Amino acid sequence: MKKKLLALVMTAVMAVSLAACGGSTAGSSAPAQEKSEETEEAAAAEEPAAETQQETAEETAEEAAPLRLYVLAGPTGIGAMNLWAASDAGTTEQAYEITMTAANDEVVAAISNGEADVAAIATNLAATLYNKTQGGVRVLAVNTLGVLSILSRGEAPASIADLAGRTIYAPGQGANPEYILRYVLSGNGLDPDADVDIQFVGEGSELLSVWESDPEALIMAPQPVATTLLMQNEGAVQAFDMTEQWNAVSGGESTLMMGCVVVRTAYLEEHPKAVEVFLKEYADSVNKAQTDVETTAQLCESYGLIPKAALAQKAIPSCGLTYISGEEMKQQLAGYLQVMFDANPKSVGGALPQEDFYY
Repeated sequence: MKKKLLALVMTAVMAVSLAACGGSTAGSSAPAQEKSEETEEAAAAEEPAAETQQETAEETAEEAAPLRLYVLAGPTGIGAMNLWAASDAGTTEQAYEITMTAANDEVVAAISNGEADVAAIATNLAATLYNKTQGGVRVLAVNTLGVLSILSRGEAPASIADLAGRTIYAPGQGANPEYILRYVLSGNGLDPDADVDIQFVGEGSELLSVWESDPEALIMAPQPVATTLLMQNEGAVQAFDMTEQWNAVSGGESTLMMGCVVVRTAYLEEHPKAVEVFLKEYADSVNKAQTDVETTAQLCESYGLIPKAALAQKAIPSCGLTYISGEEMKQQLAGYLQVMFDANPKSVGGALPQEDFYY
């Protein structure tokens, strides 16, 4: 009996053992294989997913890095004031690190050595940088038209031709202001070297004392110096807006475009989306500067762009603020740079920019 019972128990144990083994091996060999394949597929799928996550993380880190924007003190920087304030308030779509300087050399150095990603500078300086860096910058948009006016005390001349025999004080010898003045004078039949007496000063601020020693002189002044002269001198009037005079001479072939924003080519290629976002937010900033002059003027004083908000508020409407991009920018800016080149090739860096200069 005991032997019979023991045999039954052993048979039961073996049956249970075989059932257990069959559940994990022989009885489920196909499902086990499928599970193994599914595991391998899942592992394989996890690898690209991990790579995607890593790439996304890298892109997020890149997007989080602030776009480094340099602006020059004066009219070319006004368009960035509302963007600057929004950035400081944390309401922009991306972060910005904005630096203001009064020295062209600092901007050139910052762009050349990669410390700046985007910069608001003079258009001819943009062309010079393009040549100096062998295509290392692109012009994104024009932000400033002409900011020059010819002022007089008392009765203003009726036309540019009436400037014959007059003395004109102007800044910018060997730079844009001189070439603009010569272009307008020549276009109205005057010889700049014989028919008028052009007296150049070192800086625009030196124009503020001209009428103390020569009250009959004419003054070609940039903003905000022109507004300061009109505010401080009784009887002073704007005789000519040089943007209007340029356009009259050019016959539509070019526009007086004095300021623009440029981007390092390498940055544009690496961060195209960041540049797109910047252009949208920058265009909004320029638009607000045009429509909300009072707030923008306060920002100009707060950020040190223009000394006093009252002066900025009067000057901004005459600062030629604009936002022009694409084909219109290319056509009009190319015409302007051609005039600069014809006047002096060095004014644009020795050669006209190629097609890839224009974004």
